Amino acid sequence: MSANPGRGTAAQIDNGMDPAQRKEIADGLCRMLADSYTLYLKTHNYHWNVTGPMFNTLHLMFETQYTELALAVDLIAERIRALGFPAPGTYREFAQLSSIREVDGVPAAEAMIADLVKGQEAVVRTARSLFPAVDAAHDEPTADLLTQRMQVHEKNAWMLRSLLEK
Repeated sequence: MSANPGRGTAAQIDNGMDPAQRKEIADGLCRMLADSYTLYLKTHNYHWNVTGPMFNTLHLMFETQYTELALAVDLIAERIRALGFPAPGTYREFAQLSSIREVDGVPAAEAMIADLVKGQEAVVRTARSLFPAVDAAHDEPTADLLTQRMQVHEKNAWMLRSLLEK
């Protein structure tokens, strides 16, 4: 999926990166933005709709996680823009780009937790998949962003997974 489908052309930038490298990285960041925004929506939905004996714990944990994701999507979108490409910003674009799928209905609390573990891990996989292009381009700002995001999502997945242990 192109980083700028129907959204104009890339800006002229002379930052030492080949334009094709910038586009490849921006395309990957668009997928990561879509995954992150989809996970944000899912986490916020679960925050609103969780019930059961773990209600308070999950309600607060989900709020912490969706609040952090709300800030993260801005950082990812701004990096796409710094590379000279428009960031996707519609539900349609996010649905096309995201590896995270929506669920129907309101799952039980444990199913919410398991689903969010999968979502956190999906964002990590998407971020990790960008490193070959990022390393080849010597794009340290994107590498730093990816590393920070992976740390957050791996920690969140671990914390959520811990709730599922018997």
